[in-house]
Amino acid sequence: MSLDSNLMIKKISLERNKIENFNKYPFNIEIVKNFTELNFTSPVTFFVGENGIGKSTFIEAIALSLGLPAEGGTQNFMYSTNNTTSNLSDYFKIIKPNKPKTKFFLRAESFYNFSTEVERLVEEDGFDTLYGSYGGNLHECSHGESFIKLVQNRFTDHGLYILDEPEAALSPQRQLSLLCLIDKLVKEGSQFIIATHSPILISYRDGKILDLNNNFRKVDYKDTDIYKLYKMYLEEPENMQHRLFD
Repeated sequence: MSLDSNLMIKKISLERNKIENFNKYPFNIEIVKNFTELNFTSPVTFFVGENGIGKSTFIEAIALSLGLPAEGGTQNFMYSTNNTTSNLSDYFKIIKPNKPKTKFFLRAESFYNFSTEVERLVEEDGFDTLYGSYGGNLHECSHGESFIKLVQNRFTDHGLYILDEPEAALSPQRQLSLLCLIDKLVKEGSQFIIATHSPILISYRDGKILDLNNNFRKVDYKDTDIYKLYKMYLEEPENMQHRLFD
């Protein structure tokens, strides 16, 4: 069986004919202005690109199109602490050949808000079983530990998982742990779409890397700006600092 036979998202297209003004946010973002469609051929797809290019806006729109909350969680978590979402998701058309067993949007920047909502549901609404589903009270762990616990306990086979910069919470060692968990879940039929700056995560052997700096162009691992910059710096940190500072 091919790796793409279980994909739950095969294609995303932008209904450009419905957009009245491409000079207005979020349609004036370069990657959106030039976007028509994107085909998924791998169980793990990475979005890479410089800060401000629109990775988070784009991946948030995918999550919203799937009925997931902008601040993270499953479709059952309908909460918002600060609504700053764009309306890009209203113009996405997604081809979903297979129904996922579960869906989850994991977002590093708003993970605290998600953990707080889990705690509120347990303490105020009596959903006592939630702690068991997430490996305990996430606020009682470090940021990185709670991230890993959530993946270990909440992510299951045949799931669809949208991750926005998960490395922000994780040490390099924990990023390797996440890589192992991703591989296990992929072998169990899951699909991941991940926006990241991590040279560890994008090294995943069965992943497809798309460079948003170049309109979603497919790029090999060692040709990414992420890999080349880390390699250059780690091989000659003194020389690099001399160039940067002097």
